[in-house]
This record gives sequence, structure tokens and C-alpha cells, in this order.
Amino acid sequence: MALWGNNDNITSRGTVTVDYAAKTVLGNAGGSGTQFGATGSAQVGDVIRFTKSGVYFGDAVITAITDARNLAIGSTNGLSGAAISSADFTVSQLPKYTIGDPSFREANPDGTDEYVFGVADNAIDTGTAYETGAGWVGVQTYMDTNGSLRVKKEILVAMSGISTGNAPVYPSNPPSN
Repeated sequence: MALWGNNDNITSRGTVTVDYAAKTVLGNAGGSGTQFGATGSAQVGDVIRFTKSGVYFGDAVITAITDARNLAIGSTNGLSGAAISSADFTVSQLPKYTIGDPSFREANPDGTDEYVFGVADNAIDTGTAYETGAGWVGVQTYMDTNGSLRVKKEILVAMSGISTGNAPVYPSNPPSN
């Protein structure tokens, strides 16, 4: 299992519920239900991110897939601890070590925003403070002591051929907490 892949926009349809004790995720059934394990959908080794109504619950690595509705996660350490029920999810092949790094969680207590983006060659936002090279890019935004927006970028994995679907496009103005 690789530490990262080249897909940042893997098909993520349906909603899920997390059982913290069993470290399992149950997807919904039906025509718009989850498709875990199907080609182009969540696979073992991918990272699953949970949100609901704009609330971020955290990330986990998929360790096993039983069927289209059931998967196992390796740890709940990257999750908030709050109940996750009928939540939306996204799936990515972002670098797995970012899950254990608290600076890459969506809400940081120090007021900074840090995100990891898969940036394809054709999605580099040139001519802005967010200009970067292709690969898995860590972006931190913060306000300096004068109230000016600052942007730090770090290419975590330099590579081409990342498939992002450009949804969302690597932003000129990333979302804030």
C-alpha cells in the first residue's frame, strides 16, 4: 500500500455512519448509495474525510472493504470523537501522514488554516499568492501581526499526473474555518 496516490477526487456518493468502537463505516443503500470497492470509488489505503452541514469530523485511512456499504478504518485518532451519522464524505489518496499531523486538521486552535491539495499540472493558480508546483501541496493561511493575509505553501510530494477532477479547483482563495 502506497503512502499516497494520484487521485484527490474519488467518487464519494451517499452518506455514512461511523461506529467508533468497531472502527467501521456503514454507507447508505439504494440507487444513490455508497459504492465502496467499486472501480473509481473508495479503495483500501484511501483516506476518507467526514463532514455534515459544514462541520468537519476528521479523516481516517480505509483498511478493509467488506462490500459496497461496509468498510473498516485503521484508527479513530484523526476523528473528532463526535457522533458521525448520515454524514457526507470525500475520498482522497492524499499523504496518509497528514491525518496524524494536527496542523492539517480543518480547525486549528491557533487560528491558522491548513489544507492539503492535490494540484494537477493544469490547475496551478499562477500569478497569485497561491501559485505552486504540481503534487500534494500543504497550504497554510494566517494573518500576520499587521492584519495582512499570509500564505505558506509546501510541496509535500512533487509529482505530475494527479487526477483532481478540479472540483474544487486549487483555489485562489481557500476556504476558511
